[in-house]
Amino acid sequence: MTTFTTTITAMYTLQTPDPDYVVNAMWQITGVDGEYTASIQGNTQFTSQQGPDFIPYADLTEATVIGWIPANQIESSQACVQGQIDSMITPPVSPANTPLPWGA
Repeated sequence: MTTFTTTITAMYTLQTPDPDYVVNAMWQITGVDGEYTASIQGNTQFTSQQGPDFIPYADLTEATVIGWIPANQIESSQACVQGQIDSMITPPVSPANTPLPWGA
């Protein structure tokens, strides 16, 4: 069973419409399944029309910013990480270029 963790790695701000208004959050999803670990990075952009309600920058928590990331972005990233882990657990089989049985 894979355990997923989401972390915010960076945030970019503008000074309008409010001071230190977050317009972009960079994040990483990490999955751990026993000895296997994989991760993927993403980012979510915000505009004043669609962005989060203003919370002073100093009052933001990682959980608050993670809550701004659309669920479908998180779910899609978790699925990609799970695919990476599945490939580590059961490596895909690649066909071999086998010499022709009738010789050259």
